[in-house]
Amino acid sequence: MLDKPLIHTLMAAARQAREAAYAPYSGDFRVGAAVLTGDGQVFTGCNVENASFGASMCAERVAIFAAVAAGQRQLTALVVIADTPQPIPPCGLCRQVLAEFAPACQVIMANTKGDYQVATMEQLLPYPFEFRQP
Repeated sequence: MLDKPLIHTLMAAARQAREAAYAPYSGDFRVGAAVLTGDGQVFTGCNVENASFGASMCAERVAIFAAVAAGQRQLTALVVIADTPQPIPPCGLCRQVLAEFAPACQVIMANTKGDYQVATMEQLLPYPFEFRQP
């Protein structure tokens, strides 16, 4: 279980990452994320939209893929933050990616007012897709 100071540190990193978001197509819906690795490193990401909407990327996946690209495979926590009335949860695609790279991670869903909720991956995606070789 993460302690409050660490949660707030991760929320601050996600909030800072959110500032770099490229979101002209959603009406400036900026999202930031921070992922914590097993060895204490923090990787951040922001949403990056594209005129071809399918080419857009969520903040959570940007942060996760940055960690994976740096050789990290043990992700222990993820924060996602946006300027929303309630803490924002990860979308379905991001939940599936988390299930692959961080099945036991804690997910902190936050908003820019400082509200947050903590959930496990089991709560967010109880039946993830798993590819199994025949």
